Amino acid sequence: MPFDPSAAAAPDSGLFGLPASARALDEASIVIVPVPFDATTSYGGGASAGPAAVLEASKQVDLLDHHFGNVFEAGIAMLPIPKNIAAMSKAARKAAKPIIERGGADPAKPADRKAVAKVDDACARVQSLVRTQFARLLAEGKTPGLLGGDHSTPLGALEASSQYVQSLARAGDKRAKAGLGILHLDAHMDLRDAFEGLAQSHASIMFNVLRACPGVSRLVQIGIRDYCEDELGVVEASKGRVRVVYDADVFAAMHALPGAPSLGRLIDRAIADLPHYMHVSFDIDALDPSLCPGTGTPVAGGLPFNLAAHILRALADSGRRVVSFDLVEVCPAPGAATEWDANVGARVLYKLCGCAAVSGNAGKPKRKARRA
Repeated sequence: MPFDPSAAAAPDSGLFGLPASARALDEASIVIVPVPFDATTSYGGGASAGPAAVLEASKQVDLLDHHFGNVFEAGIAMLPIPKNIAAMSKAARKAAKPIIERGGADPAKPADRKAVAKVDDACARVQSLVRTQFARLLAEGKTPGLLGGDHSTPLGALEASSQYVQSLARAGDKRAKAGLGILHLDAHMDLRDAFEGLAQSHASIMFNVLRACPGVSRLVQIGIRDYCEDELGVVEASKGRVRVVYDADVFAAMHALPGAPSLGRLIDRAIADLPHYMHVSFDIDALDPSLCPGTGTPVAGGLPFNLAAHILRALADSGRRVVSFDLVEVCPAPGAATEWDANVGARVLYKLCGCAAVSGNAGKPKRKARRA
């Protein structure tokens, strides 16, 4: 039977209730890569269950999106959740747990050195697997999106996307010569060097990207409200490569506090700092924690859901091209919060797909979104 986007999701359907088949995957412009890995989260754990929870919750998402229209028409599919990565996550988390509970590894202890080596090896293997998967999808002309997992997981994705943009530059694309930009929505800067002794800590993802991906020319962070002196030092030493829009500034703009710019001007300034080719990295804890109570590192404050959606729409409307994206740290909590975290995460994922689609990278939905 023909697919009916207004009908309830079929029991055998895939992401967002869309048809799940090899043909659907081949024809999809946007391909979600699930990475159920969560070894380094330093407060709460469980993000490895995020992909499965979001997949299930996504079947309740209505497909005509207010901000982006009929996103599903661009073609969206999700790869199977890899059991090998889930197994690596379980073993690495077991090794990391005692270190995390003590506040970090002691290099003088052989047991700690062994545990760190085990975790770092697992992270490196995930990095390699993700990099290979993203490189293949990008070469096929698709838009890959990573669904984590903790925030350590997109490193390989960003390596592949950066290298892809560099290949466009070598082929003569003048806009690609400006490199890859990252729009990073998060409560944290994630600029710590080997936090708790773990090279690929979830708190180190952007530090590692800046070091491993010279093709990343600009990192713009929005929603930041928890950071340390060392991280601020990285921002200041970046000579403009890293720009930060703090959550306090967003709040001041939202409420028209004295001396604050308008909210629209604040967002426009942030996007204006970005090059043409983009990756969007969305840590769910960028949002108000009432929207993601199970996430591993919740922080008071945060972006309202519709403001986050507006930022994504503003990025798409700017003419920039989203070549890849990630959504991380969706963490199903015990009890009633389980469905809520996944419910919000699924809707954020659909917005990210919409941003990629409307940005022109994956084909535009036929029905236009309603604009306020």
